[in-house]
Amino acid sequence: MFAGLTSAMVVSKSRPDWLKDFQMPTAFFVSTAIILLCSVTIHLAKKSIKKDDRSATTLFLLATLALGFGFIYFQFEGFAQLFHNHLYPVGGTGSITISFLYVLVYVHMAHLAGGIISLLIIIYNHFKQKYNSSQFLGIELGAMYWHFLDFLWIYLFLFLYFFK
Repeated sequence: MFAGLTSAMVVSKSRPDWLKDFQMPTAFFVSTAIILLCSVTIHLAKKSIKKDDRSATTLFLLATLALGFGFIYFQFEGFAQLFHNHLYPVGGTGSITISFLYVLVYVHMAHLAGGIISLLIIIYNHFKQKYNSSQFLGIELGAMYWHFLDFLWIYLFLFLYFFK
């Protein structure tokens, strides 16, 4: 899906209404750092449960959840920065460039919503003591998904940053 959307952006770049001097909102830089931290904290949660360190696992799982919500906050802050600069996805002053940006970010946030739901299930199962050093598959699968979300956002961020 993301390959198709970014390919559509490449094709649409030849349109006369394409924004060639578009600057990425600074909030997207912050959200990029936050999602990288998500990968770190979920990895640390996995390492902690392998050592049967339940309190550290709890801390890292909750930190990942908080950072996930922080990522979402800064994505919307990026949209606010676009609005502040009079860059709209639709309407008379709308731009196809900004429309693509919105679609990519919202689709990524939909995937992130799935990550948050799975993380909430992992946290619930962790509090029910279903994970330990020999049984941590749920955390491991959740970590894989969060790393995928991280990779996907880095791909999108770099694509949007360098593709003008």
